[in-house]
Amino acid sequence: MVSTSPRFGRSVVVTGAGAGLGRDIALGLAAKGYIVFGTAMSAAEALDLRDASGGRVSLTVCDVTKAMGVEAWASGVTEALGAAGLNLLINNADVLTQGPIEILLLDAIRHEFEVNVFGALSVINAFLPALRKARGRIVQVNTWMASLPLPFSGPSAASHAAIEVFSAVYRAELKPFGVEVVVVTTGNMKTGGSAKTSALARIANGMTSGQRKLYGKTLGTFAKGLSSMQAVSFDSAATAAQVIEIAEQHPAPSRAVVGADAEEMLRATHESPTPGGMHSA
Repeated sequence: MVSTSPRFGRSVVVTGAGAGLGRDIALGLAAKGYIVFGTAMSAAEALDLRDASGGRVSLTVCDVTKAMGVEAWASGVTEALGAAGLNLLINNADVLTQGPIEILLLDAIRHEFEVNVFGALSVINAFLPALRKARGRIVQVNTWMASLPLPFSGPSAASHAAIEVFSAVYRAELKPFGVEVVVVTTGNMKTGGSAKTSALARIANGMTSGQRKLYGKTLGTFAKGLSSMQAVSFDSAATAAQVIEIAEQHPAPSRAVVGADAEEMLRATHESPTPGGMHSA
């Protein structure tokens, strides 16, 4: 449950804050004095963040694909914030579905869109009244694959491309209310990269002999290339620090890039990031 005790100072909501990048973002913002709300996958994650932050992070176990659960959580946070409203929403929760599109279950692809697209929309819409009160900011964490899709990553690329388009539309629709929308494109992280290679290994191990004949060689080559990218992957905490810097940047950029690999990949799509690990547009 969300605490309804009086809150002071700047406020932030971080989805997917129980582990990985979201956890580091939540802790980083708490260290800067923010009151942090967010979602976790388990009660254990929520307790861990409460203790690690000295009580400044309040996570709720919430499945963002369940609209009623999102609305109940957002209502509790909004009540706790009161007239001050919400200063910052960082949409970070996502899932990864990898493998040849031909052999992926459609239900798995649907779930990717339920989390990465419809879940994100549900969270944004639920917090818009509080964001309007504070003339706050939405930060949508995204991936470079939205601009440069790779083989065996179709659902992830497509879902992130979709939320990038929705973010652009939100930016235009919410501008009259003083609510800003920033898309932060991140590169590979050590935690995220290992998850990707593990997912590919599970796909390979689950293939039938016929599927392995069709895709086994190219999937193996792709997995090796992905593993080599780990050598230049960003640490999650370092990525979180840059996401926080962008989230507080004024004036707000419409888009920003974190990670040398993300910059390199976006150059291939005629982007022009500036040196130093971040690009603002």
